[in-house]
Amino acid sequence: MTALKDMDFKILAELMKNSKISDRKLAKKIGVSQPTVTRRRARLEKDMIDGYTTIPKWDKIGYKLLAIILVKSKPIYSTEEKYNAVRKRGFEWLWKQPNIIMGGACEGLGVNSFIMSVHKTYGEYDNFNRKVRLELGDLIDDMKTLLINLSAKERLKPLHLKYLAEAL
Repeated sequence: MTALKDMDFKILAELMKNSKISDRKLAKKIGVSQPTVTRRRARLEKDMIDGYTTIPKWDKIGYKLLAIILVKSKPIYSTEEKYNAVRKRGFEWLWKQPNIIMGGACEGLGVNSFIMSVHKTYGEYDNFNRKVRLELGDLIDDMKTLLINLSAKERLKPLHLKYLAEAL
């Protein structure tokens, strides 16, 4: 790893811990000039950072459940055109669902795609699950869901990217 990459990773790690940190404070923390940090942050934002977001305290804003839905698709991809049509339909459907925070292809446990969504009540989740089956049921062979109580006392480590920054 070159010095350039080392510095970029240091900047990225600090931004993952606190994206609101000023370039001046970041420069002081890693021992370089503020203009250097500003230039490199701009390059990182273009090439490596997908965006800045807030990670809320889910239960404080009313979300009580995180659902991880594992999906086994029906084997209907006999041609490239069918595969692309199904993929496009799934992609468009996912982007229209505001409570889905992540979704896509995966491997393992006999499934090939997943959806992560947040819900305010079990009833809301149940309606969402019904919607998935009604709108995409012709593409789904099987679904398995893991429900996580977002306000549980047993949640020992909340979702946050600042922990990953230590691995950079």
